[in-house]
Amino acid sequence: MKPVAWTIVACIISWFAAALVVDWRMSFEILCGMAGPLAAVSITWLLAIRFERRHPAALMSLMMAAFAVKVVFFGVYVAVMLRALSLRPAPFVASFTVYFIGLYLTEAFYLRRLFSEGMRASR
Repeated sequence: MKPVAWTIVACIISWFAAALVVDWRMSFEILCGMAGPLAAVSITWLLAIRFERRHPAALMSLMMAAFAVKVVFFGVYVAVMLRALSLRPAPFVASFTVYFIGLYLTEAFYLRRLFSEGMRASR
C-alpha cells in the first residue's frame, strides 16, 4: 500500500508544481493526462500485491490480463478526454506521455523489488 500512496503523493505534488506556472486550462489538461495512468498503475499495483501474497503462481496471468484491459482502457480514456472534454491535444498528450512513462517505470521498479523479496523469502 505504501508504494501506491507515495506514487499518488508524488503525482499530486508534481501536478501542483506545474499548476503554479501554467494557466487554469492547461493545469486541468495536465491533471487529466496524469489521472488515467495514475489510476491504472495504482490498481495494477494493488492487485499485484494481493495476488503475490495469496496466489503467487497466478500473478503472471493477472499481469497479462491487466495489460489487455489497460490497452482498451487507455484507448477509450484518450478518446473521451480529447473528444468529450475537448482537451487540447498537445498539453494533454504531453502530460499523459510523461506520466505514463514515469509511472510505468516506477511500477516496474516496485514489481522488481516485490519479486526479488519474494525470491529471497522462498529460499
